[in-house]
Amino acid sequence: MSTRPATIPPSPAARRGAPEARRAGDRGAADALGLALLAPAAIALAVVIVFLGRGIDGRATVQMAAEAAAQAGAQERTPAAAEAAARLIGSRLLVDAASCAAPKVDVDTSQFRPGGRLAVTVSCTVSTDGLELINPPRGRSSSATAFATIDTFRGVGDGA
Repeated sequence: MSTRPATIPPSPAARRGAPEARRAGDRGAADALGLALLAPAAIALAVVIVFLGRGIDGRATVQMAAEAAAQAGAQERTPAAAEAAARLIGSRLLVDAASCAAPKVDVDTSQFRPGGRLAVTVSCTVSTDGLELINPPRGRSSSATAFATIDTFRGVGDGA
């Protein structure tokens, strides 16, 4: 009786000619293909989020600038001084060109008297610089109007 050594049949991967060094969980090119397809979508989503955040920041900045300018103007004694103070404060608060390009401050002193009010409208265009990847709409503007009441017991000059 002759004894033959037992032979182990080849694995399916070996029968197909696959390298033996490949790990069982290795998916090869499928991971690279998935990354190549998902990376541009993830980058585009990040740019869209930046654009939306810029719009929200622009609206908040415009509202804050209008309120501060109205309060600053209401503290003055004459309509001319109120307009100058409101324009100064409004323009100084709108210095970030990334969120607010081409700022504009309009002051209404037609009701500037004790017990009256001062209206300040601030507007600007949301900047799209650096967002060319998603081709956002240009010329989206934000504006806000704020009112400040003039103290009833305060003396107001005639503006001369």
